[in-house]
Amino acid sequence: MFPCLNKKLFGLECYGCGAQRSLALLLKGNYTGAFHMYPAIYTLLILLGFLVLNLFFKFKYDYTIKIGLIILNAFIIVGSYFYKMILIFN
Repeated sequence: MFPCLNKKLFGLECYGCGAQRSLALLLKGNYTGAFHMYPAIYTLLILLGFLVLNLFFKFKYDYTIKIGLIILNAFIIVGSYFYKMILIFN
């Protein structure tokens, strides 16, 4: 696995910390472990799947769906990051 440069230099996790390990857990079949490692893993996969599907098929509200999924992922990523930081500093 690739090390997190932010964690190595500053000692703090970045917004993407855990995504690689979460994907590895997901591929091994540990679905709950993958979610606990990186909560946005499933919504990111849905977004990625939709983006790939949208390359081949055009949907009526594809732009709205993409923006909605991106905003949802941003909220989950930022929220889980702050949750981790609160647990670390308490």
